[in-house]
Amino acid sequence: MPTAPETAPETQALFQCLNDALPQTQCTRCGYPDCASYAMAMSQGQAAINQCPPGGQAGIERLAQLTGQPVLPLNPEHGDEGPRQMAIIDEAWCIGCTLCIKACPTDAILGANKLMHTVIEPWCTGCELCIPVCPVDCIQLENVTGAHTGWAAWSPAQANTARERYQTRQQRLVREAQAHQKQLQAKAEHKLADLAAHTKGTDNAPEVDRKRAIIEAALAKAKARQTAKI
Repeated sequence: MPTAPETAPETQALFQCLNDALPQTQCTRCGYPDCASYAMAMSQGQAAINQCPPGGQAGIERLAQLTGQPVLPLNPEHGDEGPRQMAIIDEAWCIGCTLCIKACPTDAILGANKLMHTVIEPWCTGCELCIPVCPVDCIQLENVTGAHTGWAAWSPAQANTARERYQTRQQRLVREAQAHQKQLQAKAEHKLADLAAHTKGTDNAPEVDRKRAIIEAALAKAKARQTAKI
C-alpha cells in the first residue's frame, strides 16, 4: 500500500481518510492499480474525486466532504454506478486455467490447475477483473443487491474485509516472488560452481568464460536488488 512522504503528515492523514472512504473493491476502474493508489493520488491533488463507480454518488459526496471539493457527478469515463455484482463460474465449462485466480484481487476464487474453479461468495467484490481473462467465457456476473447501488449495496464491514484480503494477497505475492528469485539464484550459483559440466558440446574456454561472466553479472544484479530492499 502506498504511503505519503514522511515530510507531509497532512497528506498522509488525508490519504488514510480517503482510503477509508473507498469501497475497497480493488476494481481499477478509477484508473489506478488499487484503491489505496487512488486515495494517494487524490490526497496529492492528482486525481478527481469522481472516478469510483462502486462508491457511486454517495461515495463522491464522502470524498468531497473530506477534501473540501464540490460534489461532482460520476465521471462516465470510469463506468456507471450500479448494483453490486458477484462473479459466478459455470463449472461445466471451466477448464481450470487458473487465469481468473491470478486476476482476483481478494483471492475469492478457489481452484487449481486443470481443476474446476469456484467463487467464494462473501469475498467477491464484483470487481469484474476475472471476466476478460477467462478464455472460455464461463464467468457471469449476478446482481446480488437488487436496486441498491453504491454504498447502499456495500457495507463498511465488507470494505474492510476486502481491503484485508487484498493486502494479505499482496504480501503473499511478494513472498512468492522472493522465493522464486532465491530458487533462480541458487540454480545459477549451482551452475556457476561447475560451469564446464553445464556447457555441453563445447570445450571452448572463451565460451565458458562468456557464460560465466553472464551468470556472475546476473547474480550480482540480483544481490544488489535484494540489498536495496533491506
